[in-house]
Amino acid sequence: MGLDKDKDGEEEVHKTEEEEELNRQTSQASLDVTTDQEDDEEDDEERTIELGPQRTLKEQLEKDKEDESLRRWKEQLLGSVDLNSVGETLDPDVKILSLSINSPGRDAIVLPIPEEGNPKGLWFTLKENSRYSLEFSFKVSNNIVSGLKYTNTVWKTAVKVDSTKEMLGTFSPQEEPYKHEMPEETTPSGIFARGQYSAKTKFLDDDNKCYLEIDYTFDIRKDWASR
Repeated sequence: MGLDKDKDGEEEVHKTEEEEELNRQTSQASLDVTTDQEDDEEDDEERTIELGPQRTLKEQLEKDKEDESLRRWKEQLLGSVDLNSVGETLDPDVKILSLSINSPGRDAIVLPIPEEGNPKGLWFTLKENSRYSLEFSFKVSNNIVSGLKYTNTVWKTAVKVDSTKEMLGTFSPQEEPYKHEMPEETTPSGIFARGQYSAKTKFLDDDNKCYLEIDYTFDIRKDWASR
């Protein structure tokens, strides 16, 4: 009986060691997955998605035209596009027409879009602990733009403090501009939150073609900038 008890005790010790090793491996695996996800997020902007061959709008309408459901879907996506003017162009074009910052109870801060280069000096100022959202309009021409997305990265004293990415969708060419408003956010507050920030905004598509890239600086202060 005593020998059996000792043997059971050894088995329990071995089992405990095995469990600890398994837990350690599981924790390490979770850490590796998390690290990989972070690396993937960092590399995502540089990764090019392999898509099928690019076609003009006319070619896209002609392709699979026998498939009724596909034909209706394409017509719904394209809407009232004038194929005579854009149907032979392969590359889509996206022009950002306006950028503004909305905050409840205040007039919108309209941001001038630099034609060349980047804004000089501070582009705008936000009040700490304030709700705000970015609104923009854009026009699509020439061809369908697939997977248009907005990205924004913010640094303070060379340390990345925020990264935003929003998929806007797939858009067909049209005369009327598209409008989009980002989800509302709240600026941080406190002595460590106030100060100057640097940021980079991009508008890209599935091919990682960049339609607008802006490097800029902004402030968070105790109050809004005087007009």
